[in-house]
Amino acid sequence: MGNNLAVKLRSGTQKAHTDAENVGFMKCFVKGIVDKECLGKFLGNLYFVYGELEAAISKHQQHPVIKVMYFPQLNRLPFLEKDMLFYYGDLWPSYLKPSLATQKYVARLQQLSTHQPALLLGHAYTRYMGDLSGGQMLQKIAQSALQLSGYEGTEFYNFEQIPDKQVFKNQYRQALDLVPMDETTADQIVAEANYAFYLNMEIVKELEPILMAKLGQAKYNQLVLSSSLI
Repeated sequence: MGNNLAVKLRSGTQKAHTDAENVGFMKCFVKGIVDKECLGKFLGNLYFVYGELEAAISKHQQHPVIKVMYFPQLNRLPFLEKDMLFYYGDLWPSYLKPSLATQKYVARLQQLSTHQPALLLGHAYTRYMGDLSGGQMLQKIAQSALQLSGYEGTEFYNFEQIPDKQVFKNQYRQALDLVPMDETTADQIVAEANYAFYLNMEIVKELEPILMAKLGQAKYNQLVLSSSLI
C-alpha cells in the first residue's frame, strides 16, 4: 500500500509555492524583466546548492528512502558548470562565492546528510519538480529577454536526458508513493520541502537590491505590485 507521499507533498507545499512565486524578483522575472548579472548570480548560488544536494544524494543512494528516488538523470551540476562558463568565463571558479543565504542552505543540506538523510528527499522534490515545471517557463523567458542563443546561459533548465518531462514527473510521483516510511517521516519530509522553498526564497531576495538599483525603485515597485503580466 502506498504512503500517499506525492499527494502530501503537493498539497502540503501549496502555500510555500505561492509565496515563492510572489517574491519580488520572481514577479519581475515572469514579466520578462531579467537582468543578466542577477541571473548569473542566482545560478552561481544554485551551483553550490546542487553541488551539495547531489553529492549528499549520491552518498546516500543506498539509503532505503533515497534509493527509491535516486534519479541521476536529474543532476544539474554539470549543466550549471556550463552556465558558469557562459557568465564568468574560463576563470569562473575564482569568481564564485556563495551568498549568506546560500551558505545557510548548504549548511542545512550538510546537516541532513549527516543526521537525517531521508529528509534530503524534501529538497530533491522541491528543487527538481520545480525545475521540470515552472523552471521550463523561466528558461524561455530568460532566452527571450536576454536574446540568448540556444541554451547558452540557461543550461541549468535543460534536461536533455529526460525527453518527456511530464511522463517523468508522473513516474517520479509514483515512485514517491513507494518509498518505505512511517507517517512521522512523511510529515518531516513535507516540512523539509517547505523549508526548501523558504531557503530558495532567501537566495532570491538577496538579488532584489541589485535589480531594484538597475530598474529604479519606482519601476521595481510598480512591477512587483502589479498582478498583470507584461
